[in-house]
Amino acid sequence: MISVLHLSDIHMGSGFAHGCLNPETGMNTRLEDFVATLSRCIDRAIASPADLVLFGGDAFPDATPPPLVQQAFASQFRRLADANIPTVLLVGNHDQYAQGQGGASLCIYRTLGVPGIIVGDRLDTHHIQTANGPVQVVTLPWLTPSTLLTRPEMEGLSMAEVSHQLLDRLRLALEGEIRRLDPTVPTILLAHLMTDTATFGAERFLAVGRGFNVPMALLARPCFDYVALGHVHRHQILCESPPVVYPGSIERVDFSEADEAKGYVWATVAKQATQVEFCPLPVRPFTTVAVDLTAADDPQARLLKAIAKHDLSDAVVRLMYSLRPDQVDALDNAAIFTVLAAAHTYTIHPQIVTQKSRSRLPELTPTSSLDPLAALQTYLDNREDLADLATDMVAAAQALMADVPCEPNAASDPPTVEDGEAVEDEALRQLRLL
Repeated sequence: MISVLHLSDIHMGSGFAHGCLNPETGMNTRLEDFVATLSRCIDRAIASPADLVLFGGDAFPDATPPPLVQQAFASQFRRLADANIPTVLLVGNHDQYAQGQGGASLCIYRTLGVPGIIVGDRLDTHHIQTANGPVQVVTLPWLTPSTLLTRPEMEGLSMAEVSHQLLDRLRLALEGEIRRLDPTVPTILLAHLMTDTATFGAERFLAVGRGFNVPMALLARPCFDYVALGHVHRHQILCESPPVVYPGSIERVDFSEADEAKGYVWATVAKQATQVEFCPLPVRPFTTVAVDLTAADDPQARLLKAIAKHDLSDAVVRLMYSLRPDQVDALDNAAIFTVLAAAHTYTIHPQIVTQKSRSRLPELTPTSSLDPLAALQTYLDNREDLADLATDMVAAAQALMADVPCEPNAASDPPTVEDGEAVEDEALRQLRLL
């Protein structure tokens, strides 16, 4: 049996906005988090030890990471080379330059000839001799329809038709690799893709290069003893025989992954008898505190009480609250900052609610048959603040409908110049009518 450590979607160098500068190292604390988490994976591979390490793609947020990030990534995988543990680095969509044209960030390891490191940037079969015997690894990097768009025969086809053509070519190419496999040797398919049965998460928003879904029937083949996938950040087992597994990302990249367990997969691969185990990793929590203060008599106390319900220690915190304009001065920002100081980092997102939405009047629906005057009267009946103007507004509306000048209300005495308050009230009435 072959012991395999399967990890994916490291995205080292992402999430800097959720960290801060460590004055002792000069590094962003989120980069230090990612390095520490990857180090735990490598520690397990060396200590157990693993016969083979499979990386499912997406090493960095893009194909041109800063030198500091490249160095941090390389220093960890160099430990596997020093321990003589074969490692396969698969190229994901984030590792490709210009959507597959112009190489990939991981290809430098093949160019340098790093011992024991195999880069999977094309559909190919790699025969690897491990400490516990041979294994076959079929690598399938990220594919996009753009790889076919420059072909003359693709001219005039829709994107859906191009994707269909790409899927047909993939099916034929994969079948060719399968026919060359040794049926007596354990076989692993290592692929970076989206399947039609997976539950997606943050990778939908992080995707670089437009991909397409690969049917599960193309992957769950009896010739494969283990299907190691990458791209989807949520750990999930899509099939039991053979095991088709997304290990998920090893660290949280944003708040959409706050409730997801992060880790890697330890697989014991054998012919028709593969066993898998998900190994969770201790990662920094992402905590959202959301509270509605609009109905609170004491918004400060209500907000502090809501914050106190959460453990903010060393967490990345997002405080979201809504309040009325007249409540703004009731909040003590200094006190709020003091309470949030226990967090690793925090952001505050207030929302000013100017007016609560009112339910639509049942009499005033798109299908109602009220005439304009009846509709106006219904509206005024539900507006207590316009009660003193209702009679004049209805009279003005009747005059408009009849196309005649609107006469002042004869029942009321005209304002006199001597009565200053009456003049002022009348002016205000006219302005409100306008």
